[in-house]
Amino acid sequence: MSFHYSKHSLEQIKLRELDQGIIDELLDCPVQTIKQDKHSVFYQKLIREGNKQYLYRILVNIEKQPQLVITAYKTSKIEKYENQV
Repeated sequence: MSFHYSKHSLEQIKLRELDQGIIDELLDCPVQTIKQDKHSVFYQKLIREGNKQYLYRILVNIEKQPQLVITAYKTSKIEKYENQV
């Protein structure tokens, strides 16, 4: 599947120091997708970095062609999303 990155998403990936390889891998093969609204889906996956686990979440507009990455982030507050993981 083909994806385009919004300017905002590229800025956030850089600002949050996210690994672009992990982002690309997650977009190619998400462990889970969660519908946000009729236009947007979260792609997410648990990733272990060192001795800590993070939930990577990428918001994608699925209505656009190619699909548009809106933003990306990682969180250690996995329990906040536990009903979605």
